[in-house]
Amino acid sequence: MTRYQASTPASALLSGALLVAGLAVCATSAQAEDEPPFITLASTTSTQNSGLFDAIIPSFTEDSGIDVRVVAVGTGQAFEIARRGDADSLLVHDTAGEEAFVADGYATERADVMYNDFVLIGPAEDPAGIRDADSAAEALNLIADNASPFASRGDDSGTNRAELRLWESAGVEPGGDWYRELGSGMGATLNTAAGMGAYVMSDRATWVAFDNRQDLELLFEGDEVLFNQYGSLKLSPERHPELKHDLADQWHDWLLSEAGQQAIGDFEVKGQQLFFPNADGE
Repeated sequence: MTRYQASTPASALLSGALLVAGLAVCATSAQAEDEPPFITLASTTSTQNSGLFDAIIPSFTEDSGIDVRVVAVGTGQAFEIARRGDADSLLVHDTAGEEAFVADGYATERADVMYNDFVLIGPAEDPAGIRDADSAAEALNLIADNASPFASRGDDSGTNRAELRLWESAGVEPGGDWYRELGSGMGATLNTAAGMGAYVMSDRATWVAFDNRQDLELLFEGDEVLFNQYGSLKLSPERHPELKHDLADQWHDWLLSEAGQQAIGDFEVKGQQLFFPNADGE
């Protein structure tokens, strides 16, 4: 009986497979070498939705050769991402929470980077009459007294935390059918408010960049309690030594530098400056 003879020896097949595998590894390594180094930044939906990062990150990358990949969530979620070690850097807007984050040992440093403000938005007919309020506290009391629909982010974001502090300072415990906690980002919350004709508190940057306004208008602004500070944090090497601290420090320092502050100040949407640099504490 004639046995079948393979036309290619097994040793040759093995050598060929090893050669292909080796070439694949080399190609992957070459591709990885071609990619610029990057950091993962946990930040807020307000900074992302406004277009700020699209405007300033290319300048940082050009200066440093480092890319920044943004995970945009509410501030509370951003803290949690950084706490787990799933981000190399943190840029949020809850100063009290940031200081606690440092005190708890999750970050070694925080610094003021920029600021803007919160505004109260509502239907143009303004059924609660907040347009003529003398303070944010009065505006919130008018909304509550009138039981006018109010759309809250309800997502533990910096905006949501600020909103809850304002209700507390106004002596109002929001609740009932008129107060809707959505658990969504700022853009989605504005969309919901537009659809239901509700009042809503927004950071100014997201509001200016928001297009689906329908009947919504900016009705109240200017109270000093609506000040909105953003801070950058250096995460702790002791907590998470595996993070890209050297690269993240370059991003943090660039934000505070003259070049970074200029890039932030130059960013505009619809002819309006949305963030005001204040790394020097001014």
